Amino acid sequence: MVETTVPQIGWKNPRMAEIIQKDGTWAFDGDALRITPGRDKNVGLLRRELGELVVPLGALAGISFEQGRKSGRLRLRLRDGADPLLQATAGRLAEAHDPYQLAVESDRYGVAEYVSDEVRNALLLDGVSPGPVTEYLLPGPSLPVSVSAGDGTAGFDGERVRLEWNWKTEDAKASAGPRTIPLADITGVEWQPAAGLENGHLRFLVRGAPAGVPPKYDPNAVELWGFKKDPLMALVAAAVQARLPHPSAAGTDVPEIPSQRVTEPAGDDHDVLLRRLRELGELHRDGVLTDEEFTLAKQAVLKRL
Repeated sequence: MVETTVPQIGWKNPRMAEIIQKDGTWAFDGDALRITPGRDKNVGLLRRELGELVVPLGALAGISFEQGRKSGRLRLRLRDGADPLLQATAGRLAEAHDPYQLAVESDRYGVAEYVSDEVRNALLLDGVSPGPVTEYLLPGPSLPVSVSAGDGTAGFDGERVRLEWNWKTEDAKASAGPRTIPLADITGVEWQPAAGLENGHLRFLVRGAPAGVPPKYDPNAVELWGFKKDPLMALVAAAVQARLPHPSAAGTDVPEIPSQRVTEPAGDDHDVLLRRLRELGELHRDGVLTDEEFTLAKQAVLKRL
């Protein structure tokens, strides 16, 4: 049975296609898809902090539904360059944090198919091109935004980025104190989650700053170690990205965003894994990692040995 709700005034579709799951709710009215995160424990922190998203039909490139034995998954594909969050994260969001995926229980497969069909039909009827766009069609995270993770805190108020360091920051980087970077000086932003044995980072590309400095020592970067709040740094990245010139402004095609995935190193080296275990032990002894964080990180490395 298809789930429907009474449409709001001004919505052109008298019958809304809606699917409600523990993972979240997707409601399509013919003009836009409204995405609301669920309260299930498997819903990632980034999705919960983003809150409700309204994705206009013109920002959509397609939708798919994949059935599994016990559960399925709806996946939304946005046009390249439409969303500053996807532009900033470049396909590196894990499933739990990706707002454009929805876990579907097996008894709602029919509803998921119906929602997919309604979105596809609307794209066809409106003649929406799946190609890149030349401006952002979603506004990005609300401002101001501030996140503490890894070796510092990054905040953005729409005009400047503020970086503050904590006691875990490398002395060479922390010695200069907090850093304020005007938006006009920023040429780009990078968000890279920790993956395998590699730490992640949030880095601001600043005009005139030297390139290639490791995030651990870069005063324009926050180093990330793969813990709970790391994905939230993508909020800061997306908020800045939304206010930078659109990638198409350079006169080139908008770069295609890779499929969203969790990146993993190509292979594991036994010595590297052992060295990583020693580093984790040192971080735990120094108080950088809590008991819980150390246990989770250690288990992840041991599984790869």
